[in-house]
Amino acid sequence: MLHHSVSVLTVSLLMLISSSLTMAQDTETAAWIAGDHHIHSRFSVGWNRDQEPPAPILAGDAIYPTPMNALMARHFGLGWMVTTDHGGPNHSQVNLETAYPELLQSRNVVPDVIQFYGMEFDTPGADHSSLIIPHTHDEAERLFSIESRFAKREPWPANMDWDTEPRMLEALRFMREFPAKPIVIANHPSRSASGEREYGADDPAELRAWNNTAPEVAVGMAGAPGHQAGTLNPDGSLDPDGARGGYGRHPTMGGFDQMTAIVGGFWDSMLAEGRNWWITANSDSHVHYSEGGSDFWPGEYSKTYVWADKNHDAILDGIRSGRIFVTTGDLISELYVNVSSSEQQARIGGDLEIESGNSVTINISFLDPDSLNHNNDNPQVERVDLIVGTIHGVADDPSMDTHAHAGVVARFTAADWITEGDYKVIQYQLENLTGDQYVRVRGTDGSELEPALDPRGEDPWSDLWFYSNPVRILVQ
Repeated sequence: MLHHSVSVLTVSLLMLISSSLTMAQDTETAAWIAGDHHIHSRFSVGWNRDQEPPAPILAGDAIYPTPMNALMARHFGLGWMVTTDHGGPNHSQVNLETAYPELLQSRNVVPDVIQFYGMEFDTPGADHSSLIIPHTHDEAERLFSIESRFAKREPWPANMDWDTEPRMLEALRFMREFPAKPIVIANHPSRSASGEREYGADDPAELRAWNNTAPEVAVGMAGAPGHQAGTLNPDGSLDPDGARGGYGRHPTMGGFDQMTAIVGGFWDSMLAEGRNWWITANSDSHVHYSEGGSDFWPGEYSKTYVWADKNHDAILDGIRSGRIFVTTGDLISELYVNVSSSEQQARIGGDLEIESGNSVTINISFLDPDSLNHNNDNPQVERVDLIVGTIHGVADDPSMDTHAHAGVVARFTAADWITEGDYKVIQYQLENLTGDQYVRVRGTDGSELEPALDPRGEDPWSDLWFYSNPVRILVQ
């Protein structure tokens, strides 16, 4: 049996932890870099269907030029972004001939934002996905080869044979053979769900099949979907009929998709198998709410932080390796979850190997900035939850979406953490470990013990959360 206990921290111990953390950071050039992998430009076009084939209408769906998206991303604190226009009949030509040249221009205009080429993939047999292309000399041709062959809305006349789950697995097999592999992240996976665990276009068995087929390509899902300003009118007042994230059938939970937000739910069932299956957050920016849309600017509300050096390859590797935490409303700006035993330690996205019967120390350190966010609020972290689950190997049932041996083992408030410099620091012990486990962390500015279903017309700024990806403990 596991024994869990909250340690009483002395000031001297905290100083040692803080000093060790600072020294570890000082020996690296990596840092937490905020970004957004789901941003639309004016090349998410409309279509004139009076023509054969339909003709693209520039800014017919999303309206902003790519350089404007990059400038706004920089303004709202992002260091990386992905341009992800979705397709339609022969849209692969739009991306290749017009969207890509504008991305090249945007990289010159805003060089301090690392900009990836990609698209919101019209996923065969599923909802949309972010497709992130590695930064190579042939990145445009790589995306064209995927979109033109596999995007389900690409052919004209429309061909329903392109919209099947086997077609997606074929696409993943194609992508996994690239010398520099792209990344696929399932966007708003439960937006079409009709109820709790009543899935729509994306379901657990399907996402497992993606990860089975190309585990270095299909690496995760959006934990917090975009369109979070769907409850706001252009003047910033609340729309009583608006749904956060565009989740009109079954709502988000604290702004997060049910596949992530339910402890012991789908995400935990994936982690229980030891899978590399990570969560992110994004804006899904098309049109800002102040101009009649349902969106925040990139970085204005949601951020995906990746631990990496500031270059294309390192950021992509950080995403692929799960060195990620996400936050809404700038609730926090840094998060460290260090799991250690003896002289070994692992961080978010990492693995720690220990001998059976040993104990581990979990150090959680976060920066709750004493500054205004982009709603002119200064939210405060009210509680941090430590979630622990066992790792038991691949499930027999690919539709599994529960994990009975995952749960919140400790909840921490200001009475349980110590302020050390700019950071809040928590320590916790897991004792006498005899089986593989993972730990992950979440936090909130509210009082709900579990994120509740978000009502229509909720102010997204009033309900903020952050989530870490896991650290795994592997018992030898």
